[in-house]
Amino acid sequence: MSEAPAGIGTPRTRVDGRAKVKGEALYPSDVPLSNPVYAWLVVSAIAKGRIRAFDLNPARALSGVLDILTYENTKGSFKTQPNPGGASGGATTTLESDRIWHDGQIIAVVVADTLEVARHAAARIHVEYEFETPAAGFDSPGAVEQAVSAVEEDHSDPHTGNAERAYTRANVRIDGHYSTPAQHHNPIELFDTTCAWSGSKLVVHEASQFVHGLRGTLARQLGIDAEDVVIESRFIGGAFGSRGGATSRTALIALAAKRVNRPVRLVPTRAQCFTIATYRAETRHRVKLAANHDGRLQALIHEGWEVTSRPANYNVSGTDATSRMYNCPNVATHVSIVHADRNTPGFMRAPPETPYMFALECAMDELAHSLNMDPLDLRRVNDPARDPIDQLPFSSRSLMTCFDRAADAFGWRNRDPKPVSMREGDWLIGYGCASAIYPANIGAANVRISYNPQGTATIEIAAHDLGTGTETIIAGVVADHLNVPIENVTVELGSSRFPAAGLAAGSSHASSVCNAVAKGCEEIRSRISGSNRDPAGIIEVYVENVPEGCGPEDAKNLYRGRPSFVNDEKHARYSFGAQFAEVRVHELTREIRVPRLLGAFAAGTILNPVTTKSQLMGGMIWGMSAALLEETEIDRRNARYINTNLSDYLIPVNADVPSVEVILVPEKDDIVNPLGMKGVGELGIVGMNAAIANAVYHATGKRVRELPIRIESLI
Repeated sequence: MSEAPAGIGTPRTRVDGRAKVKGEALYPSDVPLSNPVYAWLVVSAIAKGRIRAFDLNPARALSGVLDILTYENTKGSFKTQPNPGGASGGATTTLESDRIWHDGQIIAVVVADTLEVARHAAARIHVEYEFETPAAGFDSPGAVEQAVSAVEEDHSDPHTGNAERAYTRANVRIDGHYSTPAQHHNPIELFDTTCAWSGSKLVVHEASQFVHGLRGTLARQLGIDAEDVVIESRFIGGAFGSRGGATSRTALIALAAKRVNRPVRLVPTRAQCFTIATYRAETRHRVKLAANHDGRLQALIHEGWEVTSRPANYNVSGTDATSRMYNCPNVATHVSIVHADRNTPGFMRAPPETPYMFALECAMDELAHSLNMDPLDLRRVNDPARDPIDQLPFSSRSLMTCFDRAADAFGWRNRDPKPVSMREGDWLIGYGCASAIYPANIGAANVRISYNPQGTATIEIAAHDLGTGTETIIAGVVADHLNVPIENVTVELGSSRFPAAGLAAGSSHASSVCNAVAKGCEEIRSRISGSNRDPAGIIEVYVENVPEGCGPEDAKNLYRGRPSFVNDEKHARYSFGAQFAEVRVHELTREIRVPRLLGAFAAGTILNPVTTKSQLMGGMIWGMSAALLEETEIDRRNARYINTNLSDYLIPVNADVPSVEVILVPEKDDIVNPLGMKGVGELGIVGMNAAIANAVYHATGKRVRELPIRIESLI
């Protein structure tokens, strides 16, 4: 051994960092193939209607074109794909009929010897449409609103007490309307897919957040055995929820590969990625808060509206978080969906909390100003010991510790609370804060570990490293538990050939995977001195880890593509944080600058502060981006996305965020899982959009309730 293991909690650089920096990491579209051909998508030019006819002859006349798939020649070849968002309701179909559900829907796939020929052929396909007027979203003629409780039997709007009566009787009341725009994930790696058949066996190279889920879904779509499908997803160039489910493209490329009997690779355009996968839908909110003169909440009423596609019931229902955030005896919530002629939305980093907590945390700031009360003190007097809806005790709750640590580091007490009171030259200065919350999820996971007493270990697990550092923390857990150097640990992940490890989403993956790995290491330790070992001295264990609160079949269900999280009926499990932002608004031009962001977060045991801080920092920057920059612009007449590129879809660069500070607040939680871990992948984005909106109000005296906040919002 070169050195003793560093131990859990020691800062570690990424074990995969060198391969990525040197360009040695092969992402799915980089994997070399034998005799490949290439696919190009043809997508609809209208958002609603039908296809009257195709003219494929000009495309087929090109040398090198091998096949063109349309609904006319693929009938019965595959089944309807599931709702890509993962929620109830149907999905917008592709290549199954002549119907057009949304702009940019896949209507044909061209396969050719070269990418250039495939692209040229696709451009020569003429499509005749029967046009119908589409509904783009909120307020569009033809859009249909439904209560989520009316379309989902298991949905319940959180409530307690009599909120409307308490609201009318309270001393201080606020009533605000808020909105967040549509946003797209835009991972750097496009939504590419490569499929290759060998007899009845199919190998798919595609970035995925759940390879066994993709395997099971694809097998059902193609009508084949899941054991005949292998999904390879070793490296992932960003996901953020966009790769959590199956989309229609995978089955289409698999079908194309079978028809031409050669491996087929699809690399879509950036613009196509806006419509062939999912996105964060726009939301609207009405929040009513009522309090006594001492700031104690008496009523909290939160209504939410979300856009979804015409056939799907996808929703995020973030009132589960907002109703449990503060101590309030009277709570009422209600969530509705609005069906429009758009592609189905899906999970995007902190799917419910990012839009819904924006509304609540802005409302809390408004209430604080109405009370002439420090926003921190308002949160302090309403910090609950129990979940106010279910009356469950929190496994741990360090929210106010986070606020105290962050406020001290930020210099919050030095601010003048009066709006438009702080300035430097022509720049108005504003401070804002907000709370962050995210569930501490964990699910079942399986792992295989081989240990050589000479000091090496190999882990096989179908986990996923989305760029978050999963591979590094797995290696660190093994190094710590088996007392070996981390460089002697080999982690094999990202393939359905390995033991199923669940969905890398809901900030659950690190907890699920690392607790399974730790359990496997403990079993190896118990056998090191026993007789159950390979003659060569190798000890191998296979472990199914089913946390308390999971179903007994949950570990096996992962192989069937069915993930699940713990249902704790005894405790409320959350991570918490406090977000702070300083903004500067030019007095004349209304230009907005954000010189610094600061957040303090409590998330139980921190396995690796390096990757943890990186995750939280990235989330905070994204929260700033959501507040000031990101919006998918929609042509409302044609229900079409406009800014479908990284030039017009605004995202931050380094100059937009000169200072980002992350504080890790120590927290011990023996209830959430044996390692005491909570996820951080999504916590960092929650609340930052509200903190910036609140800071803009402090700087300018203008309350902006609609994101993103642009120059025109302040004129």
